[in-house]
Amino acid sequence: MTHDTILTLQNVGCQYSVRKGFLKVGLYTALKDVSFEIRRGETIGVIGRNGAGKSTLLRLVAGVILPDSGVIVRHEPVSISLLTLQLGFSAELSGRDNAVLSAMLLGHRYKEAKASLDEINEFAELGGWFDEPLKTYSSGMRARLGFAVAMMMSPDVLLIDEVLGVGDESFRIKSTKVMKEKMLSGQTVLFVSHNAATIRELCSSVVWIENGVTQMVGETEEVLSTYFESLKK
Repeated sequence: MTHDTILTLQNVGCQYSVRKGFLKVGLYTALKDVSFEIRRGETIGVIGRNGAGKSTLLRLVAGVILPDSGVIVRHEPVSISLLTLQLGFSAELSGRDNAVLSAMLLGHRYKEAKASLDEINEFAELGGWFDEPLKTYSSGMRARLGFAVAMMMSPDVLLIDEVLGVGDESFRIKSTKVMKEKMLSGQTVLFVSHNAATIRELCSSVVWIENGVTQMVGETEEVLSTYFESLKK
């Protein structure tokens, strides 16, 4: 397994406008001066309290939003997939059509996407719901569909925002098993979770963010230990 750097974040910052009605009343700093590297084949955990900026970080890496300061350098062309409970699917389209569109956005041809549909539906455990509009899905069903598409289509970089906790126990076991297989095969993953046991099991290194600022980047156990000590203060 190689560990060449494929993405570098250099002093990345992001701000949101704070509005009261139609008026802009200020700015909220979601991230400030965040710096670290993502190497091919790594699984990196992202930890921090609620509101620390973890989800914003994933959206920046995915290119969904752009940084207000700093740069995100892609050292080579890579396909990136963001899995979150707020998936960017079309609510009016069926799960089947959304799966095709998502696969094509990851760089796959239409025929390749169509050929994977049965496998995607089987993994997502949607059954007949696969042909129903996404607006009829629960958040868990949406997350399972997004997870299944990403697993079957294999993007170069997979960004995961807490979706391994979605679904019943059997689906959680299955999704964790597939994630482990992906990591062993060299999948690059940036993984947000509040579950320390899952971070320990799956991640080779950890980024700790607090109040939008990088507190520590390093080996999993060292960062987790320091993070939990900080919670006691």
